[in-house]
Amino acid sequence: MTTARRVHYSYEDYLAALETSELKLEYCDGEIYAMAGGTPTHAELSASMTRLLGQAVLGRCRVFSSDLKVRVEATGLSTYPDVTVVCGEAQYASIDRNALINPTLLVEVTSASTEDYDRGEKFSHYKQLTSLQVVLHVSHRAKRVTVRRRNGKDWDEQEFRGGERIDLAELSISLAIDDVYAGVTLESR
Repeated sequence: MTTARRVHYSYEDYLAALETSELKLEYCDGEIYAMAGGTPTHAELSASMTRLLGQAVLGRCRVFSSDLKVRVEATGLSTYPDVTVVCGEAQYASIDRNALINPTLLVEVTSASTEDYDRGEKFSHYKQLTSLQVVLHVSHRAKRVTVRRRNGKDWDEQEFRGGERIDLAELSISLAIDDVYAGVTLESR
C-alpha cells in the first residue's frame, strides 16, 4: 500500500510560485490551489459588479477587480475575490505587501465548480476579517444575489431577485438586481 505524502508549502513558497505562475493561486493551511478559470457569464457578472459598485461609491471608497489578493490573517487564507471594496485607507499584510487585509465588502460570483466552497468554507474564512461588513454572492444561474451582512458577532443573510433592489446601508448605496444582470446570458448549471 502506498500513501500520498502531503506537501506543506510555506507562504514564501506560495509567493515564489505566484511569480512564475500563469494562473491565480490561492493559499491556505500550507497548500497551494490553482483557481478555476471563469466562464463568459462569470466574467460579465464580475465586470458588472465592478462597474456598478465603482460608480456608486466613487470618491468615497475604492473598488478593486479580481486581480487584488485578499489575505485573512486569522486563518491564513490568501485568495482573489471577484470584487473587493475598501472604505478608508487600504491596509496590506506585513507578510505580503500585495495582499489587502481590510476589505469592507467582497463579491463572489458563483460558478458550478466553486459555488459550495464560496458559500461555505471560503465564507467562514471571510467572516474572520474584522473590517468586512458585507459579502455578496452573485448567482451565475439565476437573477439572484445573496447578501450576507455582519450583525455584531453574527451574520444575517437575505436573497434578492430580479425586480428588487439591494440597499447597502454600510456603503450608503442601492443596487438594482436587473442592472447587475443586464445583457448577461445565464448558465443552466
